[in-house]
Amino acid sequence: MAPARTVEPLGTKSEAETAAGERQRTSLRDLKPLLPYALQYKGRIAAALVALVLASVATLAIPTAVRRIIDNGFSPENAGFIDRYFSVMIAVVAVLACASAARYYLVMTLGERVMTDVRTAVFAHLTRLDASFYDQARSGEIVSRLTADTTQIKSAFGASASIALRNLVLFVGAIAMMVITSPRLSGLVLLAIPVIVLPLVASGRSVRQRSRQAQDRLADASAYATEAIGATRVMQAFTAERSTLARFARAAEDAFHASRTATLARAILTAVAIFLIFASVVAVLWYGAQDVLTGRITGGRLSQFVLYAVFGAGALGELSQVWSEVSAAAGAAGRIAEILAVKPRIVVPASPKSLPQPAVGSVAFEHVRFAYQAREDHAILDDLSFAVAPGERVAIVGPSGAGKSTVVQLILRFYDPQSGRVLVDGLPVTEVDPEALRRRIAFVPQDPVIFGATIAENLRYGRPDATDEQMREAARQAAAAGFIEALPDGYDTRVGERGVTLSGGQRQRLAIARALLRDAPILLLDEATSALDAESETLVQAALDGLMEGRTTIVIAHRLATILKADRILVMNEGRIVEQGAHSDLVARNGLYARLARLQFEAGAAALAGEAAE
Repeated sequence: MAPARTVEPLGTKSEAETAAGERQRTSLRDLKPLLPYALQYKGRIAAALVALVLASVATLAIPTAVRRIIDNGFSPENAGFIDRYFSVMIAVVAVLACASAARYYLVMTLGERVMTDVRTAVFAHLTRLDASFYDQARSGEIVSRLTADTTQIKSAFGASASIALRNLVLFVGAIAMMVITSPRLSGLVLLAIPVIVLPLVASGRSVRQRSRQAQDRLADASAYATEAIGATRVMQAFTAERSTLARFARAAEDAFHASRTATLARAILTAVAIFLIFASVVAVLWYGAQDVLTGRITGGRLSQFVLYAVFGAGALGELSQVWSEVSAAAGAAGRIAEILAVKPRIVVPASPKSLPQPAVGSVAFEHVRFAYQAREDHAILDDLSFAVAPGERVAIVGPSGAGKSTVVQLILRFYDPQSGRVLVDGLPVTEVDPEALRRRIAFVPQDPVIFGATIAENLRYGRPDATDEQMREAARQAAAAGFIEALPDGYDTRVGERGVTLSGGQRQRLAIARALLRDAPILLLDEATSALDAESETLVQAALDGLMEGRTTIVIAHRLATILKADRILVMNEGRIVEQGAHSDLVARNGLYARLARLQFEAGAAALAGEAAE
C-alpha cells in the first residue's frame, strides 16, 4: 500500500503554523515521519544489513591476519604460512568487495524508492488541500519543497544511510576487537570517545538550524523565479528585465550566503572531529609503543590494535560527517512535515450522503455568509439566499466585488460558508463527497486553464474516457474545431505551458469544449465568453444555447448582452441580491441593473461610432 494513502496529515493548518516556529529548532525527530515509508521495504533493508555485516566482518578480519603475519611469518621456515595467509586475505578482500557493492546498491535504491514514495505522498496531499491554502501559499516554494527538500532527504536515506550504517557497525566491531586485543590500551581509547562525541552532538543543532535556513532561502529564490518565468511576457512588455534580474540575484545571493554559512558550520564540525579522533589515535599509539619497548605486547599485537584504532577512528570521523548531513536532511524533513501538517478544510464527511440518481440539477443558497480567510472581517456574501430550479438558466450580474464569482466557488465547494447552507440537488454540499458533487458540475472559468499538453489531452481533462468522436463533437460545438484542425498536428498539437501558443479566444473555446465534453447536469459559466471576439462569441453563444437546454446553468457575466436569453437575472451588490427578474422587467425598474445596462450599451454605442468615424 502506498504511503500516500496511509499517512494522515499531522494537524490542522493553524497547528502547522504554530509548529513552524518550533521547527526552526529542528531535531532528528523530524525524520521520524519518514520511517513508515522505509519500513515498507523490510526485505530490502534485511538484505542490506546482511551485506553490511559481511563487509564489516571481512574488514575486521584483516588486522588479525596482519598480526599473525608480523608475529609468525617473517622467517624462511614460515614461507608457506605467509602464502596461505595472503591467499586467505585475498578471499577476505573479495568478500569485502562483493558485500560492499551489494550494500551500496541496496541502500541507494532504497533511498531512491523512499523518496519517490515521499514525493508522491506530498503531491497527493497537495491535491487534497483546499483553495484557502493556495490563496496564501507560493507555488514556487511548494515546488522547492517537493523537489529540493526531498532531494536533500534522499541523501539521508541513500548515501548517508549507507555510510552511517557501515561505519556504525565498523566502529562497534573495531572497539570490540580493540578490547580483545589490548584491554589496557582500549581503556585509554574509550576515555577519549566522550571528548570526541560530546562536541559533535552539541554542534549538531547549530548545523541543523543553518541547513534549515539555507533551504528556506533557496525556496524563496525558487518561488520568485517561478513567478517571474510565468510572467515573462509582462516582464518584457514593461522592460522590467533588469529589476527582475536584480531581485532574483539578491534572492540567489541570500540563498548562497545561507548555504555557505551552513557549509562552514559543517566544515568546522568535520575538522574538529577529525583532529580529536586522530590525535587520540596518535596518543594511544605512542603509549602502545612504550609497551612494545618494555615487552608487555608484541609488535604484531600493537599493529593489530593500531589498525582497529584507525578503523574505529575513521568510522567515527565518517559518522561525524554523516551526522551533519543527516542534520541538514532533518531540516528539509521538517519543511516537508509542515506541508503534511496542513489538514484540508474541505474533507469528505464521516458519513457522506448520496446525491439522488438521476441528477436533479437544483442549486440553492440559504442565508449564506462568507468571508475569505485573509479578510474574515469583510463579508463577500452577506445573508445571500436564492434558488435555481432544475433546467433553469440564471444569470448573475453586478459590479466588480459584488461576490458573483464567489457564488460559483461555493457551489463547487472550494470553500465552506461561515454560516448558512449551499444545497445541490436538495442536499447541503457539506454533507456529500466533494468528488461526487463536482462530477455533476461542468465549469468554465474566466481565466481558462490550459495545460502544457496536447489539445486532445486538454479536452479530455475532465473526461479521460471520452471517444475521439465525442471530443471532436465538443470542439465543433464550441467553435474550436476549425482552428484545431488547421494546426499542423490537429488534436495532437502541443500548446505549450498554459497554452501560450494559442490566442485568448482559442484558449477560452478549448475550456468551453472541455465543459461540453464533461456533459454534466449543472453548468457554471464564469465570464465564459469574455475573451472572444464578436464572431467567435456569436458562434460559441449559439453552442452554449444548445448546451444549456435541459441543464441547470448559472452564468456570471459583466457583459449584459450575453445574458439576454436567461430565464432570470440576479443582480448582486455588496454580497446580496438587490434585484431579480427578466431583462425587460429589470430595465423598467430603473435600478442598479438599468444603470449597468445604460453604461454598457452607451459605451458600446460610443465605441461603434468611433470605429465608424475612423
